[in-house]
Amino acid sequence: MQEPQAPAILRIPPLCLPFEKLSSWRRSHKGQLVGRIAAVVFSIAVTAGIILLRQHIRGFAVYGYPGIFLVSLIGNATLLLPAPTYAIVFAVGGVMNPILVGIVAGLGAALGETTGYLAGVGGRGMVENRAIYVQLEYWMRRAGWLVILALGAIPNPFFDVGGMVAGALRMPFYRFLLAAWAGKTIRFIALGFTGEFFLGS
Repeated sequence: MQEPQAPAILRIPPLCLPFEKLSSWRRSHKGQLVGRIAAVVFSIAVTAGIILLRQHIRGFAVYGYPGIFLVSLIGNATLLLPAPTYAIVFAVGGVMNPILVGIVAGLGAALGETTGYLAGVGGRGMVENRAIYVQLEYWMRRAGWLVILALGAIPNPFFDVGGMVAGALRMPFYRFLLAAWAGKTIRFIALGFTGEFFLGS
């Protein structure tokens, strides 16, 4: 004789669960949007400040290596705009140690290029339709930080775009910073020795 079976319990999924997931997604999406907007605003604000104070930047170089660091940091924080860093490194290379000048200026430049990286994190659409952006993205997906190192070491006008690509691709910040420092240091050491050759006693 079979025992009577207990009536099946009808399990109704909680109706609030989809709404909780949607709310969580919205919070996450809003957080990412706010972070991206803040990164772009910060980059633009730094660039605008440097443009307004550009006449005072050159004066930092008279303070030795700390001055060179500040000039390089501020000069390389501009987005897609020229800066006095190269002329100053060339000039002080004739009176100071070119290797130390290159290392210090390279560190300042790498930290200054953070604005480009942040602009890429927060506003990928700013330049992604340009041919150079597409080409750099193609290379960076295959060679990663080596592209940043090459852009830093070889004189070219595209490092800012490379920084934006690195930020858009979410390259780890420490990797971007070290590659930029190494590349910029190579370039500035060469520039410092050039200044020593032409201007040194």
